[in-house]
Amino acid sequence: MARAAVHGRLMMMLRWLPGTVADIRVETPTSRTIVFDVPDWPGHLAGQHIDVRLTAEDGYSTQRSYSLAAPPDEDRIEIMVQEVPDGEVSPFLVRDLMLDDVIELRGPIGGWFTWQPALDVPVSLVAGGSGIVPLMAMIRARTQAGSDTGFKLLYSVRGPADEYYAEELGKHDIDVTRIYTRATSPSGRPAGRVGPADLATLWPADAGARTYVCGPTGFVEAAAKMLVDHGYDPGTIRTERFGPSGG
Repeated sequence: MARAAVHGRLMMMLRWLPGTVADIRVETPTSRTIVFDVPDWPGHLAGQHIDVRLTAEDGYSTQRSYSLAAPPDEDRIEIMVQEVPDGEVSPFLVRDLMLDDVIELRGPIGGWFTWQPALDVPVSLVAGGSGIVPLMAMIRARTQAGSDTGFKLLYSVRGPADEYYAEELGKHDIDVTRIYTRATSPSGRPAGRVGPADLATLWPADAGARTYVCGPTGFVEAAAKMLVDHGYDPGTIRTERFGPSGG
């Protein structure tokens, strides 16, 4: 109850800000990167997220949370939206949003699932599907800072057509292992979910690394349990999950 009350007070302190759409990029057939210009943006850390609110002409409004996909760039922020079938918000953002449209945004939100260049330990990243988004913000922040911190990414998606940031990932100096659940992976690994053997692509349990896991709830819970079962210190594992609503 106390944690919920603190969270409520913090949310009340955050203002809704107008974000003007400055750029829209296609990531996959059903996802878009959206860049907003947000005057007076207070800045953020890699791993944080924002709330997006849409309001209809009759006054009805709804909101969803989206991870920030890039480190701070003055008053410009970036998210990536995956369309959720029958969703209220994501179909509009993916199909109908246009340049110069203005959307209400609130944030940044969250402080536990974050990475900063000052963190001087190796980093393992485990992503399921669009769970790559806040981890991509960390990867970009590392490159932006000129950091030589060792990053290893284990990235699980259905197949190559579903991969986000496919071309860009090759431009960052990090180890990337792709696992396809419905196709043979680039390494020749047969199709399938992340399993214990795949943990060998991450920093070992005794390396003193911090591990970030993000993706659908089931993926995150299974990956976190697998890590702990194989000797990883629970205190070094940070998780972020999302449900079918895309929130």
